[in-house]
Amino acid sequence: MGTTLTNQKSIQEEITSKFKSGNHSVQNLLSSSLLSKNIKIKIHRTVILSAVYECETWLLTLREERRLRVFKNRVLRRIFGPKRDKVTGEWRQLHNEDLNDLYTSPNIIQVIRSRRMRWDGYVACMWENRGVYRVLVRKPEGKRPLGRPRHIWEDNIKMDLQEV
Repeated sequence: MGTTLTNQKSIQEEITSKFKSGNHSVQNLLSSSLLSKNIKIKIHRTVILSAVYECETWLLTLREERRLRVFKNRVLRRIFGPKRDKVTGEWRQLHNEDLNDLYTSPNIIQVIRSRRMRWDGYVACMWENRGVYRVLVRKPEGKRPLGRPRHIWEDNIKMDLQEV
C-alpha cells in the first residue's frame, strides 16, 4: 500500500486512495454467497488493517474520523447483507446498532489512537540524531503565519492520552 504525499498537512487524499484500493479489490468477495460469514469477517479485518496501514503519523480531523467509521460500516453492511423487517416484511439495510449487535469489531479510531501512542513511545526512545526524532521534536524558526496555528501531530497524541 503506497503513501500519498502532499505539501499540505492533509491526509484526505491518502485515506481516499486506501479506501479505493481496499474496497474495489474485495467488493465482490464480501457480497458473494459462496463464502461463509467467518471468512468474510477475516477479509474485513484484513481490509480494515490495510486501510489504516501507516496511520501512526496521521492527523485525523473529525471529518476524517467519520469517513473511517463510514468505511468500516459499509464493509460490514456488505458482509451481513440486508435484513427483512419483521413488521412490514420489506428488506432494508442494517442500521449501525444492528451492525454493532452482529459483530463487535474494534473501533477503527481507537486502533489508530493506540498505534499512534505506541509510535510516540517508540520515537521518544530514539537517539537524538535520528531523522524521525528530529522531525517530531524540532522547533521551527522564523515567523508563524497569520491565523490559527495548524493542528500538529503532538496535539493528537495529547488528546489521545487525555481520552485514555
